[in-house]
Amino acid sequence: MSGPLEMLVTPQEMGRIDHAAAASGIDSYALMRAAGTAVAARLLARFPHVERVAVLCGPGNNGGDGYVAARACAQAGVPVVVHSLGDPAKLEGDARHAFDDAGMQPQALADYHPQGGDVVVDALFGAGLSRAIEGEAADCIDRIGEAATPVVAIDLPSGVGGDSGAVLGTALQAVETVTFFARKPGHLLMPGRDLCGTLSVVDIGIPARYASLADSRVVENTPALWQHVFPHAQAAGHKFARGHLGVFSGPMSATGAARLSAEAGLTAGAGLVTVASSGQALAVNAAHLTAVMVKRVDTLEDVRDFASDNRMKAFVLGPGFGVGAKVRDYALALRENALVLDADGITAFAEERPALAEAFSAGDTRLVVTPHAGEFARLFPDFVPEEGRSKLDAARLAAAAINAIVVFKGSDTVIAAPDGRAAINTNAPPWLATAGAGDVLSGITGGLLSQSMPAFEAAAAAVWLHGEAARHAGPGMTADDLPQALARVQRDGLFADRRFDGSAGRTS
Repeated sequence: MSGPLEMLVTPQEMGRIDHAAAASGIDSYALMRAAGTAVAARLLARFPHVERVAVLCGPGNNGGDGYVAARACAQAGVPVVVHSLGDPAKLEGDARHAFDDAGMQPQALADYHPQGGDVVVDALFGAGLSRAIEGEAADCIDRIGEAATPVVAIDLPSGVGGDSGAVLGTALQAVETVTFFARKPGHLLMPGRDLCGTLSVVDIGIPARYASLADSRVVENTPALWQHVFPHAQAAGHKFARGHLGVFSGPMSATGAARLSAEAGLTAGAGLVTVASSGQALAVNAAHLTAVMVKRVDTLEDVRDFASDNRMKAFVLGPGFGVGAKVRDYALALRENALVLDADGITAFAEERPALAEAFSAGDTRLVVTPHAGEFARLFPDFVPEEGRSKLDAARLAAAAINAIVVFKGSDTVIAAPDGRAAINTNAPPWLATAGAGDVLSGITGGLLSQSMPAFEAAAAAVWLHGEAARHAGPGMTADDLPQALARVQRDGLFADRRFDGSAGRTS
């Protein structure tokens, strides 16, 4: 499947696509042969001196792919053993055809014990698994893990949920995963993304038009999603044309978070940024800021006056601000404006979510909330990811509940809109998990909102740029390094060379 936006396909949708392709007259067994042969080719390319291939076949079509792969490896002159889960004589359809063509007598799965030099082909369950693995399959997976035997997985490592990326009981760690037609959410959501190893998407002959049978609103977060509305400075423009962002500061002992947000917003392109500070913290903020302005804001009336200036385009509230009625009052006073609500601002509405939802219920989506897992659980306890609900599902439910863009942060940040659009981000390096990084993300988001970028695209772009800046800064970076790294990302031409070709964050 090709195109600038590569959507993600759930296992259920993939089933419909397979069925529709077969119903149209496409030879489904030819597709299986193409799949299994592609797996064998990837294995032999990666392990050209493999001593033995152990193919573990399940009772469905994933197992059928495995029998094809086993035959292809044997034809290449590699020793092959096959172990089956269940009685292969009970296989039906294409899987039975593949078993018959392979001409191999499988041993029981319980009898597989890894040997030195083995490479395992995991053809047990694939993406359609919906319950925890147990019994002999779980025991076999554990033996493979203990032996650290390399695994090439078909579709998804067994034990990884195709919808959620969650581990269902136990799961194999693959060095490579080969999937077909399109990626599933479980390929991008953690821990599934890590368990997949290197991911390859292989074209086995299903026409791209069948993508119309899937929900095209769920994609990976790449620049192809938002580049068409990304703001660029115009030759005849001026600072107010690029937007004015307001960032609310916390008390004197907690001003740093707001300054991080403010600097990030300025770097993201806002023409002006003003830190709204209490009189108590005014001197501290003024002493540390140069290009960012400072304004005294002590009361709710001051907030309303600040927001009434039609040159103010967006606000950031919450980083270092403190939890309580004051932050709720400020947020509700900004209900007509674009607002990024983060950190303390999220926690403050834990018991008052209906008020937040009501305030931003009308009109275009203009509220962006950016919770990490703990904050998400406080604001959306009814949507917390759990068995049967993925992080993707949780974020989409939360977004619809409060008519906001929800940025559910983490190594697999999900950006969700009330209308069901969602994007999963993959380019964040592990060293981005550092104090203050979230404050920078809020500032980038606010800076893009201030330039009138639509809220969903602004949040998605901010998350991607945040990750790219961290990658550019490298290990050992701190949150203070991120705005400067973001400026370098733009100045060094990565905008044209890496972002807008949609390639960053892709797997190979």
